[in-house]
Amino acid sequence: MQFVAMGIVWGSSFLFMKVALEGVSFGQIAWSRTLLGGVALAVIVAVMRPRVTGSDGRPGPVLPREPIVWLHFLVVSVTTCVIPYLCFAWAEQYVSSSLASIYNATTPIMTALMATLVFRVERLGASRWFGVGLGILGVVVVIAPWQVAGLTGSLAGQLACLVATLCYGFTFGYQRKFLSQRPIAPATFAFLSIGVSAVVMLALTPVLALQPVELDFSADGWAIVGSLLALGILGTGLAYIWNINVLRAWGPTGTSTVTYITPVVGVALGILLLGERLSWHEPAGAALVLVGILFAQGRLRLGRRSAEASVR
Repeated sequence: MQFVAMGIVWGSSFLFMKVALEGVSFGQIAWSRTLLGGVALAVIVAVMRPRVTGSDGRPGPVLPREPIVWLHFLVVSVTTCVIPYLCFAWAEQYVSSSLASIYNATTPIMTALMATLVFRVERLGASRWFGVGLGILGVVVVIAPWQVAGLTGSLAGQLACLVATLCYGFTFGYQRKFLSQRPIAPATFAFLSIGVSAVVMLALTPVLALQPVELDFSADGWAIVGSLLALGILGTGLAYIWNINVLRAWGPTGTSTVTYITPVVGVALGILLLGERLSWHEPAGAALVLVGILFAQGRLRLGRRSAEASVR
C-alpha cells in the first residue's frame, strides 16, 4: 500500500510542478517543497520520537550521533533532493509534465547501473544487461535525435530530467551501501534525508528563492499554493517515509520500480488536466524503457538457460 501511494503521489508531482511554474520560479519550487517536506517530517519525528532497538536490547537515540552518518546524509540530500528537484522543475519550463514523468521512469535503469558498476551492491546477468541496454534504447527513442537540430530548450530539458534520474539511481545505491543497514528508524531516515536537504536549500536562498512571486488568488493563485503544499507535505514529506520502508524491504532496484506507476499517473494527469499531447515516439520509447526495466530486474529473462544461471 505504501508503494502504490508513493507512486501516485510522485506521479502527481509533475502536474504540481507545471501548475506552480505559473506563479513561481523553478528554484522557488525546489526550495519550497524541500522546506515544507522537512518541516512535515520534523513534526512527525518530534511527535513519534521513533527509535530502533540496538543489539543490546535498548532503544537507540532518535537521531544518530556518529558524524560519519551525518556526512552520508549530506551526500544523500544533495543527490535525492537538491539536484533532482532543481533539474525537474527547471526542465518543466521546456518539456511537458507528461514527458518529465516518462523520463522519471528511467530511474530503475540508472539504479541498476549505479548499484552494479559504482557501488557493487547488486550483480546483473545477461538478461539484466539486455534490459539496461533496451532501456537506454528507449531513452534514445524518446529523445528522438532525428528531430533535434541543436541544443534546444526541449532537448536541454530532457537532458536535465536524465540528470535527475541519474542522481536518484546514485541515491538508491548509496543508501543501500552506506545507510540502509544502520539502526535508524524509517521516519528518522526520511527526516534526515529531507531535513539536511532543507538546510542546503536555506543556504542557497539568495540564489533560489529571492525572486518576485506572482500569485493572483482571483485566478490560479490557490492552485499554485496548493500544488506547492502537495509537493512539500506529501511528495517530499510522507512519501519519503514510505520510500524508506519499501527500500528496506525490497532493496534499491525493487524500490525503484515505483516508476512503473509514476509515468502512468503523470501522463494521465497531464493529458486530462493540462491538455498535453505526446508524439508517437514518446510512448513508444516509454514502452521500451518499461520492458527494459522488467528485464533489468529479472522479471523477464532471455531464455531458460539465463533463468537457470540466475537461480544458481
